[in-house]
Amino acid sequence: MSDFLTPTFVISVLAAAVAAGTAILFACLGELITERAGVLNLGIEGIMLMGALAGAGGCIWSGSAWVGAGAALLAGAAMAAIHALLCVGLRANQVVSGLALTIFGTGLSAFLGRDIVGMPPPSSFRRIDIPFLAEIPILGRILFQQSALVYVSIALVVFLWWYIFRTRAGLRLRAIGERPEAADAMGVDVARLRALYVVMGGALAGLGGAALSLGTNPGWTEGMTAGRGWIAVALVIFAAWNPARAAAGAYLFGGVEAGQFRLQTAGVDLSPFFLSMLPYLFTILVLVLSTREATRRALGAPAALGRAYMREDRG
Repeated sequence: MSDFLTPTFVISVLAAAVAAGTAILFACLGELITERAGVLNLGIEGIMLMGALAGAGGCIWSGSAWVGAGAALLAGAAMAAIHALLCVGLRANQVVSGLALTIFGTGLSAFLGRDIVGMPPPSSFRRIDIPFLAEIPILGRILFQQSALVYVSIALVVFLWWYIFRTRAGLRLRAIGERPEAADAMGVDVARLRALYVVMGGALAGLGGAALSLGTNPGWTEGMTAGRGWIAVALVIFAAWNPARAAAGAYLFGGVEAGQFRLQTAGVDLSPFFLSMLPYLFTILVLVLSTREATRRALGAPAALGRAYMREDRG
């Protein structure tokens, strides 16, 4: 049997898929709640870069990976607050604002991080085996021998699914993304809630950046997200705005990313350039299949997504 078909190889790829997909999952969950609120944020790539820089810098400054993670959350929230001000407060074009945010975050992170490029952080999120659960055959190796951020992301998926589909606050979140005029008529402050969810989504995207700089690739290098923010945006559509499906999709993309390295080490005769482009090929395929209007309706896209709301719309 070929080396890459053995059970040990498959399990190692699945475990690596969970680890590699965690950064994308955080960013995807952040974009998911932002879009559920009716706001499109194409600045996830720039926010993730600022989060990665803040995470590495905060850890180098403090010596604690958790402080770095907190700094990443704040950096992501601050970046998203700019988007909220422009799109919710000033009703600017959401696509233009998001693209500008990506360009801004890419340039600013490169400028601010030039002095710590390649500097290893004194602490990072390493593997923590959960007692008893880590001993479960196959599943234990895949899910319960991971870093703390992986466990946080899994708990967040469960919480957000419950919050969005089983709580009154989640109903309001869905309402401001579907029928903001109806939510406004019922006394919901649409602008305030939209801004809040945009900032919260940005904080999660920033944490996704820290999952790279303090987890899978400790340290800071310019452009280290390598398009994962765009993958996260596409994945929200692929997941039909459902946190559970987002987790499955993130691990799928993580598996494609992790599998390319393991296929090379297993001696598979494929071009490394072809293997490296697979995650982005998947992203393009998802976007092509999912951005058709009929497909978006079938997937259940928020009806008011990307549309600025003014109280005059109630009339």
